[in-house]
Amino acid sequence: MSDPVLFNVTNGWGVITLNRPAALNALTLEMIRMIKPQLLAWRTDPAIQAVLITAAGEKAFCAGGDVVAIYQAIQEERRSGVEMSLTRDFFFEEYALNGLIAGFPKPYVALLGGITMGGGVGLSAMASHRVAGERYLYAMPETGIGLFPDVGGGWFLPRLPDQMGLYLALTGDRVGAGDALDLGLATHFVAAEHWSAMITDLQTCNWDQPAATVIDRVLARHQGPAPATKLAPHRGHIRQLFSASDFSQLWAAIDRDDSPLGVTLRQTLASKSPTSLRVSFAQLQNGAACDSIEQVLTMEYRLSQHSMAGHDFSEGVRALLVDKDKSPKWSPATVGEVSETFVEQFFSPIAGRELTWPDPQVGQ
Repeated sequence: MSDPVLFNVTNGWGVITLNRPAALNALTLEMIRMIKPQLLAWRTDPAIQAVLITAAGEKAFCAGGDVVAIYQAIQEERRSGVEMSLTRDFFFEEYALNGLIAGFPKPYVALLGGITMGGGVGLSAMASHRVAGERYLYAMPETGIGLFPDVGGGWFLPRLPDQMGLYLALTGDRVGAGDALDLGLATHFVAAEHWSAMITDLQTCNWDQPAATVIDRVLARHQGPAPATKLAPHRGHIRQLFSASDFSQLWAAIDRDDSPLGVTLRQTLASKSPTSLRVSFAQLQNGAACDSIEQVLTMEYRLSQHSMAGHDFSEGVRALLVDKDKSPKWSPATVGEVSETFVEQFFSPIAGRELTWPDPQVGQ
């Protein structure tokens, strides 16, 4: 079998290719453990001018983390009573990789030719250049599986304009390249007919100026007009609803909104984990006040471990991805039953293992 991640060096580029197209390039712990040391080597290699991350196949850049494997580890741990390290190691090492990418000292170019969700967002959201293609589809759908928009979502989502990050976090709405450009999730759009030429021009570029300037010049040559957006007409309305200072106010505002948007929001949010909705709201509030993405990732590791120990993550993955009955039995069952005290417990420190910075592998 082929390696799940391929690495190549060409003309000053360190190239990473996610190589699980049949699984929509879903991110595994093995892949994380392959990518991080390569980035650590490239960050100090004078022969490497920039990093390019791309993916095999036409459907997906990366559709998310391999949450089914994590679910299976949880079930085995509960059945056998034997501790399974995957539930701890996956998130710990994934978030450490996210932090490395966020602080990478060279241009880091993500070619997002297809589905980019969850863990795929973590590999690309902090890239210096985020190039969306025609098949690009972005979402942070975690509230639908009893989780929260992690991989640094608490940093970049609350910093989107017009409360759109909170909207995307709670609803898990899927958006294309037009909205991604409009919101700053993507920096460039390149049409399908120019995609191959863009890659060739990047990989054969002349490094006659600073690396970021060279990359900007190449991408500008291939960039096309922004596609249409679906959310732009609703941004003012979304800002009005999602600017509430606490979750109860937000929920009440949506509940009394009889517009088509309000009706759609109620239908969408009714399918999400009530606990995840409230935890995610608090996550983004806290993240907005953080001074660095590293602080956010430390917080999110705590959230991940309390989520693994709880009910809704396992139930959400079971219902949507394992049994696929699409009928999760959330507990608590309604947002009104999720107390502030219960939410606060998700943010409490993890005894014996905190994600701390600086990362000893990175050294800064």
